[in-house]
Amino acid sequence: MAIISKLDLATKARNVVATETDRLRSQLETVCLDIHSHPELCYEEVFAHDTICGFLESNGFSVTRHAYGIETCFEAEIGSGEHQIVYCAEYDALPNIGHACGHNLIALSSITAFVAAAKATTELGLAGRIRILGTPAEEGGGGKIRLLEAGAFDGSAAALMSHPTSMGRIKEVEGLAGAAGLVTVAASKLTADFYGKAAHAGATPWQGINALDAAVGSYVNISMLRQQIKPAERIHGIITNGGTACNIIPEKTSMEYSVRSRTAAECSDLIRRVTDCFEAAAKATCCQVKTDSPFIYKDQILNPVLCDTFTDEMAFLGDTFLPMAKEAVSASTDMGNVSHVVPSFHCSYGIHSGSASNHTAGFTAAAGTPDSIDRAIRVGRGLAMLGIRVLNDSELRHSVTAEFKKSR
Repeated sequence: MAIISKLDLATKARNVVATETDRLRSQLETVCLDIHSHPELCYEEVFAHDTICGFLESNGFSVTRHAYGIETCFEAEIGSGEHQIVYCAEYDALPNIGHACGHNLIALSSITAFVAAAKATTELGLAGRIRILGTPAEEGGGGKIRLLEAGAFDGSAAALMSHPTSMGRIKEVEGLAGAAGLVTVAASKLTADFYGKAAHAGATPWQGINALDAAVGSYVNISMLRQQIKPAERIHGIITNGGTACNIIPEKTSMEYSVRSRTAAECSDLIRRVTDCFEAAAKATCCQVKTDSPFIYKDQILNPVLCDTFTDEMAFLGDTFLPMAKEAVSASTDMGNVSHVVPSFHCSYGIHSGSASNHTAGFTAAAGTPDSIDRAIRVGRGLAMLGIRVLNDSELRHSVTAEFKKSR
């Protein structure tokens, strides 16, 4: 394809994307606000699943509900050809504080991208397959890990999504709207259950085996371990069950911890060291311990070609994005796991939330404002064009693939 043809195609596609987005704006806003006002925890996103599926079906798309054996997953696809791109839509919320990570906005951007890219593909006769995949349970449930195992991303030329954050967090230069490339770190949750023997704490304490001592010992062990971990690593946890009554030697206690490291390999090593702390405390108190760490959210692998292309597209909309953030953020996502399997894009864009950061009640409120919705839709337009260009520019697609292979 000649250079002039690429430019002409992109210009026509941008016009279709803009027109389709404007046509559906009211419906898109309603979907976003409905999800925002009905927060649901991971794997419980029944309302969000049904709302998005209903919107897509009402606009002529064939939707697979409850896809890949997951009740709150869905999938829709249009187009034909060898190559496909996938838009990932998240929509789970947080306990007690609702959509404090703005997943209603993530869903909005990905839905916008899908319907706009689909319209351009059909109207202009473009190549490739456009898919949207409902990816539940990002907040600790590892939804995308299950979808990877089920083959949902197999054969994808790229997997694309976005994520809102506080404007204050990303505003490194005046007027910056976001960062196209954002490195997230690896993370995992650990649980430990300690088993002892109950006894009357006043009458016969010597007959008991104190499971709370094992939990406290673990807490102290891990606190001492922190002195020897790397600057980018984090360990934080709580006692979720400390016993039932103060006059009974606790026979069972439980803890939950989260660990973060720069890479998945380093995270695995940190898991081992924290597990050693649990087991040492259990042995010292004559308790039994059962530990579990079901999966690791891997570090995000950036694709500079995808980041640069998205940055260019957002510039057409008047938004300035940093192609690559200067430092990794101490946050984690199961999109990181996807980035180890297929070329992936996970940009961050700012919304006005005052001093409130993600995972706070203030951010929940900000995720439902008209300004935040407008920003999410603009990002969706950028994502639409990113997908269209990957599918219809073989040189660009080969560069994306080459960068992915180089990074592994």
